[in-house]
Amino acid sequence: MPGIKPLEITEDNFEAEVQQSDLPVLIDFWATWCPPCKMLAPIIEELASDLDGRLKVGKVDTDSNPNIRDSFGINSIPTLVLIKSGQEVQRLVGFMPKHDILSKLQGHL
Repeated sequence: MPGIKPLEITEDNFEAEVQQSDLPVLIDFWATWCPPCKMLAPIIEELASDLDGRLKVGKVDTDSNPNIRDSFGINSIPTLVLIKSGQEVQRLVGFMPKHDILSKLQGHL
């Protein structure tokens, strides 16, 4: 069964998809050249499916969207940032297993 895919967040749709979202938004800051980002990608896809309706999951390619990257002060990737009502409420830096990510997000969902 194909799952819900993470949304590609760009500078063009950031305001509508993140700032104005009714649901909390988990943003995966990543880049194509980043091995830990590639390891995290399937987990991000699972989270998008598992938490559909409770959480919106998006990905920001840090090379293609430097303004978003810089506005969040992202200096290492992968970094996951949880946004709720337009405000950052949680930040996870580096690769971590799915259950660790879920346990850190749980209180915000």
